[in-house]
Amino acid sequence: MPKPKKRTDLRDFFSLAEGRRDRWSLLNDRARTWAQVRSRAAEKVKGEAVGLLSEIIPLEGFYAYPGSRVLGILKERLNDDNAEGFAHLTQKILTALLSESFRRETAAWDTDEEAETAAGDRLEAYFGKMDAHRPYFEVLSVTPSPPGNWEKNRQEVRRLRRPEDPFIYELVQAGNFEDAVAAVIVNANLQAVALYDGFGYRSPLDMPLLKEQLARHLKIDLNEVAPRHLGLTLAQVIKHLRPEIDIYLLADRDVEELAGSEGTTAIRRIFYDLEELMEIHLSILEGINQRYDTPYFSNLKRYSQRPVGTFHALPVARGKSIFKSNWIRDMGHFYGINLFLAESSATTGGLDSLLEPTGNIKEAQDKAARAFGAQKAFFATNGTSTSNKIVVQALSRPGDIVLVDRNCHKSHHYGFILSGAQPLYLEAYPLTAYSMYGAVPLRTIKKALLDLQAEGKLDRARMVDLTNCTFDGHMYNPRQVMEECLAIKPDLIFLWDEAWFGFARFSLFHRPRTAMAAAAALEARYRDPAYRQEYEAFKAQFGSFDPADPALLDRHLLPDPDRVRIRVYHTHSTHKSMSALRQGSMILVYDQDFHQVEEAFHEAYFTHTSTSPNLQIIASLDVARRQMELEGYDLVMKASELAFDIRREVNSHPLLSKYFRILSNGEMVPRELRASGIADYGPPDSAWTDVLEAWREDEFALDPTRMTLVCGTAGYDGTAFKNLLAEEYDIQLNKTSRNSILLQTNINNNRSDAAHLIKVLADLARKIDRRLDEGGAEVRAAFQSRVQSLMTDVPDLPNFSRFHDAFRDNPQSATQEGHMREAFYLAYRAEHCEHVKLRGPEMDERLEKGPELVSANLVIPYPPGFPIMVPGQVITRETVEFMRKLDVKEIHGYNAAEGLKVFKSEVLVPKAAA
Repeated sequence: MPKPKKRTDLRDFFSLAEGRRDRWSLLNDRARTWAQVRSRAAEKVKGEAVGLLSEIIPLEGFYAYPGSRVLGILKERLNDDNAEGFAHLTQKILTALLSESFRRETAAWDTDEEAETAAGDRLEAYFGKMDAHRPYFEVLSVTPSPPGNWEKNRQEVRRLRRPEDPFIYELVQAGNFEDAVAAVIVNANLQAVALYDGFGYRSPLDMPLLKEQLARHLKIDLNEVAPRHLGLTLAQVIKHLRPEIDIYLLADRDVEELAGSEGTTAIRRIFYDLEELMEIHLSILEGINQRYDTPYFSNLKRYSQRPVGTFHALPVARGKSIFKSNWIRDMGHFYGINLFLAESSATTGGLDSLLEPTGNIKEAQDKAARAFGAQKAFFATNGTSTSNKIVVQALSRPGDIVLVDRNCHKSHHYGFILSGAQPLYLEAYPLTAYSMYGAVPLRTIKKALLDLQAEGKLDRARMVDLTNCTFDGHMYNPRQVMEECLAIKPDLIFLWDEAWFGFARFSLFHRPRTAMAAAAALEARYRDPAYRQEYEAFKAQFGSFDPADPALLDRHLLPDPDRVRIRVYHTHSTHKSMSALRQGSMILVYDQDFHQVEEAFHEAYFTHTSTSPNLQIIASLDVARRQMELEGYDLVMKASELAFDIRREVNSHPLLSKYFRILSNGEMVPRELRASGIADYGPPDSAWTDVLEAWREDEFALDPTRMTLVCGTAGYDGTAFKNLLAEEYDIQLNKTSRNSILLQTNINNNRSDAAHLIKVLADLARKIDRRLDEGGAEVRAAFQSRVQSLMTDVPDLPNFSRFHDAFRDNPQSATQEGHMREAFYLAYRAEHCEHVKLRGPEMDERLEKGPELVSANLVIPYPPGFPIMVPGQVITRETVEFMRKLDVKEIHGYNAAEGLKVFKSEVLVPKAAA
């Protein structure tokens, strides 16, 4: 008898949806075996199938497919000992679930393939014709109606369908609050919820796992919720969990009065009971259509089909210069005609202008703002490098001080050069063993602000500029960071560079750690009367604080609700984590005082935005928003599940883990910065409920989709291993460190990708094993020496030293902000600069005896990819030694043949002396 597949406890899965797929797969395995074996063995296998089905049935109540009818027939076949029929139907259901054919094919809803042809007409009458071009979704009905009436309800909804409906949906029903919340969490197909007055709270399901799932996400005191307000409370909970879902309330009480109440903000529309069933149906379709609609992309498609005569400066428009060419026609064949039909340099004919949008681009940006929880959204077609420069230039002015992570992307540094703002660099905690930095502790940020206050310079502190999440996956707690900083300076502006984190809005796990979610949460918090009481108690206990008091660094500080302003900006590379073309980026704004900077913002936007933006990039931003609003929840959840699977397989595999491992939360975040103490995610190391709490409360958490795989223990440096994977195994990645590579899962990856990666790592591990076994003592010694060089003999990471006194307003100041713009442009005159060889004797002599070496430009080695020198920075021995130990080929701003570019000492006159 075939050995059964490994069975994982449902509690161990990151999501119940993943557990559900696993159980159907296991049931299919047992069903096939049952159909093949005989006698007592068959009884044993059947018993296993009974146990698996008993786990599956309660979960299926949260989904429309396969539905009670098909499940009823499946149970009948099990009870009738119809092993072949049971196996056949189980396989059919599993195939439909994995391929999602139930969304497109009526046959998937039948019970036998042989009956599909004969039953086609009946099924189409029963379900309505399922068309591949009519997207499918599911609607949750939360109803006090007894389950015995639910099939009748389904049929009533199906009768509402019309051939002209642009979408098709099926009904999922829940009879209580808890089941409704569970359905919203586990069923990614749900796009709308209809709430009927009168349902209860408790679930009748005896499922400890369900209670665990609810405990992860539900924090409700039933004593504070009146039964008549249960629907409004459920609406608010659903909107918190999945903001994209449309919610409708059907009430049998004073709907006019209810409609004007504060509690209905989460509800799209209110109906009086069932007086307008067709209107409810149409409202649901219209709600979906508002998310599905892509104003710019749809208009561009229409434009491409018009017989346009082009007399503007874009020969490729319409494609005639391509397809009529004798020499470049292959380009047209490669890209296809639509790309060229959709090209234009005009902003008329409904195409709109990115610089001054008044039509479909403006509408597309408004939809993006809604989708990402922002007040405003702006599209960028030059990447987030441009988005960052726009925000920095718009919001900071000459003389302003910007507190910024020294390891941020170079675009921020160039932004300071453009604006004339003075950067005050903040040091992230080092991960020296892996030649990378983490993120900036809140204690460090608070100390910098308090130091500015102590010196009377807090009024010049304009902005805090941080990267969230970092390239390597360190997620800040933006809500905590902003709250405590605003307690020190209530009008601070925050720029969160979330280049790699745009997808996070659509994950209920990641979302609380995004800038926009934190901004909305803080705005609501400070308007709540309960916060005012909390603040008054805080003020009574601590009073006004002395910036020199070290206790402030460890005390949770609260801002004055009468003075605080929420001013938050977010940039993200849509192309990095969503289905947008390369360089597609967005700027999101949540600023209560945007009117004060609106003119400057648009001026900066005009400065950096091309007057000839790529129309296809704009269209892809529009489409990416549509996709994430309609299926982002499902796609991001699957990307996270895949990452957890890869982590678990690599780190627990007896062969792979000898030479490779993926770093855990505990290895990437110091213990003092994660109060939960959680070192790794999920069983057996931690319960998922505890992990979610840690993601909510810890100062830092690790994004699981960003996996730092240590390869130094296999004898590979990061760059060599990256090249090996690309050239010999067709695996692409982009970031490396001295002894690691960064892998990331996104909405494009699937289990086949994961299997390919794991097989490649396993093959490499076997090769290493074989080489060490067959090579003798000399080969093993060389291997150990190489591993030690990569893993132990690592260079210390240099901190930012200081700006030279020539670029500081007050060289005696305890704070280290400086005039990087002055230094940058001073270096434009060649006679002010010289070069010093990195390994030459002059370098060592000047480091020891002077005069000081001062960098004339940005020097950025890849990896690690952050500037280790900026214009005006004093070069220290630590920085030079770090550069000497680097074994990378790509260092921007450094020419090995000439040496480091530095200022001549005679041009460096301290401002006080000048």
